[in-house]
Order: sequence, then C-alpha cells, then structure tokens
Amino acid sequence: RLDKAATVASRDNPATFTENKKLLERKDVDAVFIDTPCDLHVDMAIAALSAGKHVYCEKPVGITPQSIGKLLEAGRKSDKVFCVGQQMRSFAFIKEVIQKVRDGVAGDIVMIKAQRHANYDLDHELSSAEWFFDAKRSGDVIVEMAVHNLDLCNWVVGSRPERAAGFGGNLIFKNDPPGRTNMDGYTLSYDYANGVKLSFTQTFFHPNGLPAGGQYTNVYGTKGAVSLDTGKFYPLAKKSGPPVLLSQPQKEEDAPHITAFYQAIRTGSKPPADLTIGATAALTAIMGREAIYTGKVVTWGDLGVQV
Repeated sequence: RLDKAATVASRDNPATFTENKKLLERKDVDAVFIDTPCDLHVDMAIAALSAGKHVYCEKPVGITPQSIGKLLEAGRKSDKVFCVGQQMRSFAFIKEVIQKVRDGVAGDIVMIKAQRHANYDLDHELSSAEWFFDAKRSGDVIVEMAVHNLDLCNWVVGSRPERAAGFGGNLIFKNDPPGRTNMDGYTLSYDYANGVKLSFTQTFFHPNGLPAGGQYTNVYGTKGAVSLDTGKFYPLAKKSGPPVLLSQPQKEEDAPHITAFYQAIRTGSKPPADLTIGATAALTAIMGREAIYTGKVVTWGDLGVQV
C-alpha cells in the first residue's frame, strides 16, 4: 500500500516513510494528517503532539474509552492545534440549518430520528480494507462510520447523551468477507440530559430502490420538524402548510474544513471540530456500541472518561 500511495502522490514528489517517528523528527514539518486505520489514531496523534506538531486526525479519534482518555490528556498538555476530520462541522448549509434549529425555529427539540442505510457491494467498496471488517481495529461500524451522524445529533442538541440502549449485530453478511467481526445492522436509542430522545439505525442491507434509504436526520420540536438534509421546516399543526425552506442545499466539500485547520494554526482560532468535539463524538458512538454488545443500558459515566 505504501508503494501504491507513493505512486499516486508521485506528481508532488513526496518524501515517504515506513514509520511515523522518522516523519516527526523532521524540523520542517509543522503539521501532520493522520489518515490510517482507526486503531492507530491515538498513538500516532499522541506522538505527533509530543513532537510539537499540529494534528489533523481523521475520525474517530479513538476506538476505546481508555485510549481516548490518554489522547485527551496529551491534548491538554499541548498548545498545538488539533482538528478532527468531522467535516460536516464546516458545511455551510448544515451550519445554517442547525443554527436556525438552535435559535428555535422548530420550538423546543424533543426528538431526533436519524439513519445511515446502505446496500454496499462489499467486494467493490472495501475489498482492500481488511481492517474495516475487524471490529477490534475499526471500532465497529458505529464508531468508524456513524460517528459523523452522531456528532451531527450532538451538535443539534448542544450536548452529549447520558445513556444508550440498543440491539444489533452481524445479521446477514456473516463471515462476508471471511473473518468479518463487525456489525451489518443495528438500532439504537439515546437519551440526553435535557430530555431529547435520539433514534438511530444503520444497515448495510437496505436494497437499492427501497424507499427511505441513505442518510437523513430529522429534528422534531414543539413547533414542527426540520430536515437537516433538505433544509426544510415542516410546521406542526392540524392542517400543516407547505414546508419552509430554511437554507438551500448545496454540494459540500472537505476543503473548507481543512482550510479552517490551516487558519487555526496561523491565527490561533479554534478549529471547527477540536479534540473535545471529536472525543465526545467517538465516545457517544462507543457508548452505543457497548450497549449493543452487552444488551444493557450504558451510561456516559460507565465510560470513565473526563472530556
């Protein structure tokens, strides 16, 4: 894979390394991007902070409470910028809609319904990513993938959930690909301190053409509901009128998030998804994962991490 990566990037004539220590020893490197399998994120991020580098770390920041706790400790000791690759935090459309929700367009928020449904061709999509199917390396699909969706819900509510309960597992794609240990479907319920309820599902077996596939996030309030995907507000009334467009959806890209990281380094501003946000999102996903694995209600306190 290193050879393939070097070939792809050869037009920019990059230096290549077989271990991150050699990269971190370079005095001309101010910042590093960590885009490796999830189980490597924490150790690489701590090493980078210890070497005095700014860090852009792909989500999730970690896959266990213990490792995330160590990273948070390292982050508190460092004055370097730490940005997590939860790029929806920089999507202009999403930011505008969420701000209007938090300003009360839908009244008091009472519930969120969100999902991440897909019908992946596993061989085509992830054939070279053996680590993805190994729950001990990826953190399972809820931590590796749904951390984006759960972070979005935390952002809407303005806090993290207090407890989680759920069910799921490897329901259809058993041992496909061989050695697979991560889930292919689950359903979760989260409860926030302010009373907001979150219902979240993720599947890998939503057939193409079946309605209500893909990803969506609907926010329900005392005055109506808002779709974070269409930017529309639907008033709650006996005879509801037409939806109100709060913001025009647009094609979003990752560039603004990365630009914000650079700006934070240059100006000292706060990145849109700092280590606290990233750790909270990852721990939210981990709390749900452990609820599914154990079949019990898992609380935030059970994680044992101070964010």
